[in-house]
Amino acid sequence: MTFYPGFDIHYNLENKEFTYSKGVFGPEMEKRRLDDIRQSLKDPNCDGPDVVYTIAMDVGREEDKEDLENRSLLYGACIYAKGRLGNEPVRSQGHVHAVSKSCNSSTPELYEIWHGEAIIFMQETAKYDPGKVFAVKAKPGDVVLVPPGWAHCTINTNPDENMVFGAWCIRDFGFDYAGVRKNGGLAYFPIFSRNEIEFIHNTAYKKNNLIIKEPREYKEFQIDKGIPIYQQFIEHKDKFSFITQPCQYNELWQTFIP
Repeated sequence: MTFYPGFDIHYNLENKEFTYSKGVFGPEMEKRRLDDIRQSLKDPNCDGPDVVYTIAMDVGREEDKEDLENRSLLYGACIYAKGRLGNEPVRSQGHVHAVSKSCNSSTPELYEIWHGEAIIFMQETAKYDPGKVFAVKAKPGDVVLVPPGWAHCTINTNPDENMVFGAWCIRDFGFDYAGVRKNGGLAYFPIFSRNEIEFIHNTAYKKNNLIIKEPREYKEFQIDKGIPIYQQFIEHKDKFSFITQPCQYNELWQTFIP
């Protein structure tokens, strides 16, 4: 099952590469290797795919490029490998979005799954008490929002399939790994048990309840269900100001449930 993201970007799952049709811009792929993320795994010495995932940051329609730059808005896309990292699923290294100079705040990220199945794992902080902890299961067409300041990672839940997603984030994005690395990962480790993912508590954190849930509609942010989030930008250019100016939405973040 796949999902059309609203503009002509294509992906080759075999070599984990994006290609861009005429009128679409995009960079060469960045590669994240197993050695890059070992510090956040339950078993840092595990075997697995050398290239865990590839990234194309800053993709979109040529006609939107100047407007996206002026808004400090950026669309990125990722392809995750098949397979396992030892007994753990292929996933990203846990991190918090660093404070962006353009808005003086940590910033949110809005995911849209295109292919495969994912879990977006998130917790309020990377401190000993992680606060609220969620694992949001997502399939093609599902949208998941991670709030500013929350530690999170992205998980490919099916070892037999690649997983592909796109995401809105701020243009001057950055990553803060310090808290997650200090604690050897996030508050729970995803582990395969009979081909199903279970979550094992990371004892470096206080054991708060993990809520596993399906995605919801983000009506408070005017996100339309079933319409590609890039298409929603084309139709309503100001819609994603909550990505680039998160402080204007503090009241919503304070009570946020993904």
